[in-house]
Amino acid sequence: MPQPEEADTELIAQAVFTALADPTRRTLLAELAAHGPATATDLADRLPISRQAITKHLALLAETELVRAEPGERRRIRYRLQTRPVAVAQSFLAALAHTWDGRLSALQNHLDRTQEN
Repeated sequence: MPQPEEADTELIAQAVFTALADPTRRTLLAELAAHGPATATDLADRLPISRQAITKHLALLAETELVRAEPGERRRIRYRLQTRPVAVAQSFLAALAHTWDGRLSALQNHLDRTQEN
């Protein structure tokens, strides 16, 4: 049974992977990464996506904590990219890769010994 911290990591990674599965959300994250915080209107001006669709996707990204909504001037909400959830997902993948690296290395060693005989 996973420990509480492992379960949290798994849930965060799952949320990140679910969010990143959508190409529109990946586009929004890439835009925020490249140009910094922006409002839904700013993003709609730069991308071929409606403001309503952007708002819907930003809300999901905020739920997964991939972006943070910040109050701006004149009641406009600016969205800022957050790195913690991505770092958690990267750690999850690194642990998974480590497990497989060991197994693949053992298989390679076994195959090398088999070929020598």
